Order: sequence, then C-alpha cells, then structure tokens
Amino acid sequence: MNKWTPDFPLSSLELFQQKEVQALAEANLHVLEDLLNWFPRRYEDRRAFDAFPVQVGGEAVCVRGVVVDSARRRFGGRRQFYEIVVEGAGDSLLSSSRLTCRWFNMPYLHRMVAVGHEVVLYGKPKEQGSRVVIDHPEFEVVQDDGGPSIHLERIVPIYRNISGIPPRRLRELLHELLGRSEMDWGEGWSPVFGGHSKGEMLREVHFPEEMERVPLARRKFALEEFFLLQLRVLWRRRKFRAQPGRIQGRKTALLRSFYESLPFDLTGAQKRSVHEITSDLRSELPMNRLLQGDVGSGKTFVAMCAMILVVESGSQAALMAPTQILAEQHYLTFSKWLCRLGVRVALVTGSRKKRIHLELEGDPQIVIGTHALLYDSVDFRDLGLVVIDEQHKFGVTQRSRLIQQGIMPDVLVMTATPIPRTLTLTMYGDLDVSVIDELPAGRGKIITGMRQKPKVSDVTAFLREQLGSGRQAYIVYPLVENSDAVRASSAKGEIDKWSKRLRGYEVGLLHGQMDPGEKDEVMSRFRANEIQVLVATTVVEVGVDVPNANVMIIYNAERFGLAQLHQMRGRIGRGAHQSYCVLVTEGKNEESRQKLEVLESTTDGFRIAEEDLALRGPGEVLGTAQSGMSDLRFVEFLADAGLVREARQLAEKVLTSDPELAGSPGLREKMEEGLGAP
Repeated sequence: MNKWTPDFPLSSLELFQQKEVQALAEANLHVLEDLLNWFPRRYEDRRAFDAFPVQVGGEAVCVRGVVVDSARRRFGGRRQFYEIVVEGAGDSLLSSSRLTCRWFNMPYLHRMVAVGHEVVLYGKPKEQGSRVVIDHPEFEVVQDDGGPSIHLERIVPIYRNISGIPPRRLRELLHELLGRSEMDWGEGWSPVFGGHSKGEMLREVHFPEEMERVPLARRKFALEEFFLLQLRVLWRRRKFRAQPGRIQGRKTALLRSFYESLPFDLTGAQKRSVHEITSDLRSELPMNRLLQGDVGSGKTFVAMCAMILVVESGSQAALMAPTQILAEQHYLTFSKWLCRLGVRVALVTGSRKKRIHLELEGDPQIVIGTHALLYDSVDFRDLGLVVIDEQHKFGVTQRSRLIQQGIMPDVLVMTATPIPRTLTLTMYGDLDVSVIDELPAGRGKIITGMRQKPKVSDVTAFLREQLGSGRQAYIVYPLVENSDAVRASSAKGEIDKWSKRLRGYEVGLLHGQMDPGEKDEVMSRFRANEIQVLVATTVVEVGVDVPNANVMIIYNAERFGLAQLHQMRGRIGRGAHQSYCVLVTEGKNEESRQKLEVLESTTDGFRIAEEDLALRGPGEVLGTAQSGMSDLRFVEFLADAGLVREARQLAEKVLTSDPELAGSPGLREKMEEGLGAP
C-alpha cells in the first residue's frame, strides 16, 4: 500500500472529482497538507440547537427546523431576494415560533432550499415588525444519511467557503481523509507534538468529541507553525553568519571629531547602541542588527555614527529610505553634520541626484536614497554598510538587491515602529537587536487630547493663538480628495477653507499624489517657515522634522491605527516648545474611543504597541509587509509569549543536534525554500 505524505498531490487521490480538484486549486490548495490545514473557522454543537421561538439579541443562533414557506420577491425595481419561513420541529402551522430568512440578489437559492427541507441555520436574528428575521444566514440542508452522520448529533466543523465545493462535501472529504490509514507524516514533527501524533491532533481540531479539546489541538498546530518560523529564522541567521564578513570600525578619529562637533551629548541609550554596533563592525562576522527606537529617539544619529566608522575604514555606506521626503530629510541632516568633517554625501531619488561638492572631490562616501538606489546607475566602489530605514516598508527582495551591491556588507535596519516585546522574537529573531529606550533632553512635552466634533471656530482660535506665538502646525486628513464611498474629510477638500479661516498665514498642501518636485518645494518652504500651516495626508507620517511645528490636528482620527497615529504625532514635540496633538473624531464607536484614549494617556511607543496588540490582535498590528507574517494561520497565538519561547527553544534544540538538518530532509527543504535576505 502506497503511503500518503503531506506533499501528496490532491489530483492523484481517487476521492476527488476533477472539478473538485480544480476548485481546491483555485483556493490555493494543491497537496494533502494544504487541505488538512484548512482548519474550521468555528464549530456548531448540533447535539443541542438553540430553541424556538428564537430570541432577538446581539448573539448569533444555530437552529434546526423545517421550511414551511418560500417565495422569490422583488425590491427596488429589478433586484430580487429569496425568502423562506422556518418552523422548529414539532411546531404546527399555527405556531408563532417562526423564523424568516432572506438572501438578497441570490435568486438561485430557490434551487437549493425549498419547502419541506429540513435545515440547519446560523445567523443573527432581528425584529422586523411582527417577524423575527435573519438576513443571509449560513445554512445547510439536512439529509437522511441512513446512519450516524458527521453533519448532525455531534460537534460539527464549519469551514471557510471554497467556491465549487458544498460545505457538506468538504466536511465529508476531510472526514474521509482523516480516517485513512495510508497517511504518513514523515520525520521532523516529534519535537512539536510530543506524545501526540499529528493525525490525532488533526482529528481533534477537525472533528472534536468535546469542545474542550480544540484549544489544545490548535495550540499544538500553532506551535508547529511557530517552530517552523523560528527554525527558518535561526537557519537564515546561521547561513548569514557563516559567510565571511569584513572587519571595520577600528579607526575612531573621525567619530571623535563628530562627537566634539555636536552641541549636545548623545543619550545613554544612543551610546549603548553605538557601542553594540561598533562591536559588530569589528567582528569577523557580518553585522545583521535591528536598531529599534521610538519616534524622536535619535536613531538617525546612531546610524550616522555607524556610517562614519565605515567611511573611516575606507568603505562606502548607503542608507535607503522608503519615501523621497524621508530621504531628503536624512540628506539634509547628514549634510549639516558631516559636511564640516569632509565627508562626501550624495542623494539619489527617483527625481533627482545631488551631491555635496567639496574641495576634495571623489566618489561619495555616503549615499542616501530611495528605491532609486536599487535601479539607478549608482556605482558603489566598495559598499561596506547598508542601512535600511523603516525596514518594514521594504520587501525581502528589495533589501537583498541593495545588500548584493556590496561584498558582504554589514547590515543595520531601523524602525521607529515599536514592536510589542512579545512579537520581537518572532519578527526579528534572526537579528541582533539594539533598543533606544530614552528620548533626548530638551524635547517639548506633547499634550494629546481627543475631541468629539469640536466647533471649527474653537479649532481656528486655538491655531491662531499658536501661530501668533511664531509656531507652525499640521492639519491631517485621511483622504487626498473627497470620496462618495468614504465618509471622511480630505486634504484637497479642506485646504481652501483653512486658507480663509487662517487669513494672514500661509497654508500649504502636501499629499502623496503630488509630483516629487512639488513635494520638495512645499517641504522646503515649511521648514523655512514660509508656510505656517501644512494641510496634509499621512505622507507626513515619517521623515518630516520641523522643530518649530508644535500643533497637529488629526481629523477622522478613528480611521487610523494606533501605531500610525503615534508616528504622525511624532512629527511634533521635536523642539523645545510645548506641543499639542488634537484627535478629532465622530466618537460614535466605543472601540475607536478606547483606541484614542490610549494615545491620550501615554507617548510611550512600546506601551502603545502593547495596547494596540490587545485591542486589534497581532494580525492587524503586524500588517502584511513583514515577510513570512502575512500568511500565518495562528496569528492570535503570537501574543502568547510562552508559546513563542517554546517554539524558539525547540528550533534551537533541533539545530544544535543537527545543524544541517541532514536527518530531516523534509525540514531542510522547507528551510531552503524560506532562505531570503536578512
């Protein structure tokens, strides 16, 4: 008898019809493991249904009944809906415990469910006149299976829909597969499942005898997923560190001159980070370090120190930023501090190339740019250090392409997006981490307040008061221009109104759809205080550093995530002035109010990240930009620090006992597939 391995093609199994194989392929399910990992999204306990008459409330109900009436009806002209009336078992036609179900614009349903059918329904009931109605309920027609059924009288798995395969058929296929003796899970899984077999855990998660068993089974599979993730992270780290690095950073005269030129002292956290980076540069192993710090914590100066050390070692350094505004800001900062030291700095963006010309001409020693560094003809003589700012905005391929322009350069990636401590090990497990956890002295305090539909006159008066003191302000909107589909204000729609309200002051417009030259001009004028108020979109989220700006008004604040709001707020409070961030909201949604209250209570990015994790869950916090994060099946377990640590320890144990995974070719193949750039 041939054994079925996890990578066995579904098209080779006699259980499936050709049209079913095609439907599964369209859902990106190609091999046996793909289908068995299509876990239930919820369960229905069909041993005890909710009772008729159905009570209206906020919770969804699961009921079983008989269709006693049906009709196709019209509304709004040519649009249709299909309606059925269901009674509980044992009720009479005169019974008041009836339930009406409706499906709009789905007229074909009359061929699937009709009078006389016994059905199981799941949905939220609501009152409509004298009727109890469920719109678009999930449903399943009960069939007489002639014996014990996997669809009734038990805990029944409910799966995400796969177009072309009815829910009953999908359930039957999975039940059949899990009962087969041909399954062979191969090697490599014992450290994860311990005393349990993978087949046993799969049966528990798909067809549990008791609901209490499901969390344990799901946790085992979460551990498996995180184990593979951690193993890949450690595998990539080992492969990276196995390559010959370069020894840099031994000479420090230029760095000392830089320190002496600064009118302020670096913070203890900055100095600690510089020391850690210096140790990496002097090591024979290639550096692969994350510099993590809150907005305004001074990561740029730490990166500058690293680049100075590399320049004095005779190599070049490159800094890649995700936006032209941020690249321009870095260029201005580096030019201000390094020009006087004789360091040659160049800027390369999609729209322009610029270089500081010194008496000592030659190749640029530091190149700052956007994605243009990847594509323009930037001829690096000897690229020794790659710095990637806001690294989560770049893909693995982009980072790799820049790194490959040097011969095993050291790598420093930076992020101003605080990551909850429980997630750092998972997201950055292949990197050494330096954290800047204190802000420079002399920064103005930021007062944050949430305001529900404030009067325009009050906001205008407050702005005029601050502008009259010589300060500048941002007014941020979620949209570039008005939209019929989204109920929110826009920068273009409000710019003229603010120009009139703030007559006597210059009001500028900045958004992502402007061409680079226009953005440059607006930002230059804002930095020079020729523009006092900047009406903008989230394009100001990163890279804008105007210490004189001390006010930010964010409209429709509920539409932004906590991390994004915190990033935008970081554009103020960069000077010595008292700063104000006003979060303007409709205030209707309680969850949105809770989110904004977090920002009112703290400016600590790490605490905000933890609150964001609790409010939205790891999936929303991570987003999809992180390589390997977007397709996690058990995102909710990322907040389980114990599970993440256990996965890490198991991965370390496996690699310690078998560094090349020679005894686990299946695992090795998975690791090679996931081998990418640092």
